[in-house]
Amino acid sequence: MNTLQGPFRITGRDVTSILETVDVHTGQRSVLAEFDELIEAPNWTQDGKYLIYNSAGRIYRFDLATAKSEVIESGYVTNCNNDHVLSPDRTKIAVSHHTAEDGQSRIYVISLDNATPVLVTPLAPSYLHGWSPDGKTLAYCAERNGNYDIYTISVDGGLETRLTDFSGLDDGPEYSPDGRHIWFNSVRSGLMQVWRMKADGSEQVQMTFDESNNWFPHVSPDGNHVVFISYKKGDVDASAHPANKDVEIRLMSATGGEFRTLVKLFGGQGTLNVNSWSPDSTKIAFVSYKLND
Repeated sequence: MNTLQGPFRITGRDVTSILETVDVHTGQRSVLAEFDELIEAPNWTQDGKYLIYNSAGRIYRFDLATAKSEVIESGYVTNCNNDHVLSPDRTKIAVSHHTAEDGQSRIYVISLDNATPVLVTPLAPSYLHGWSPDGKTLAYCAERNGNYDIYTISVDGGLETRLTDFSGLDDGPEYSPDGRHIWFNSVRSGLMQVWRMKADGSEQVQMTFDESNNWFPHVSPDGNHVVFISYKKGDVDASAHPANKDVEIRLMSATGGEFRTLVKLFGGQGTLNVNSWSPDSTKIAFVSYKLND
């Protein structure tokens, strides 16, 4: 989830965005590029050649071979936040776009061939996070009647299905590669923790139990590992994932248990909002930030 203020929180004069990767086996960090503007939330394309990110409402494609970026044409959908996901067949991208009539986030699917956007969720706010491996269903966080829960909907639109109904924030739903589970984060235990449920919403199980606030679990393409971003307890409200904080990217087995810290960085909002695993499950792409004087 990301409010409209999130992507536009600081200007290019105030921040340097550092696009990086980390090898999950060796811990080696590599800087790919630095930007004089705010960029957020890289997705790795399935062919391993590009990273997709958002900046100032637009979606961009970063070529790993040339370190050059180009805008992805999206028609009238030009006020996107950092909740964007590529389709399993590589032909489309789904985005959360703040619409002109009320400024609230709604989900659109955009063909990469002809840049035609199609509205999927007329109800708002809706914040995209997951696309089912079979390409048929989107998973998202949405506020309905004062509570934020996890929902799914057909990629063609229609009636949405509510999967969680606990008081407080449930966010960040993402499918496992086999489509059997949805991983998400929930504040229901008092702190924000990582949870997992079956794709139909049943068997909701807590997967992390530490004294941090853990957000946005992302499952590796091979299904073996999960990364997430952690804020220190007391540093933020349990239901907040702000920018400009000292945070950690952590790695755990998809079966649960102990985790380890991959990266310590200055960031938070925009660093790791969507799945950014490399196709071979060896690296994570992320954004760190440096505030300028």
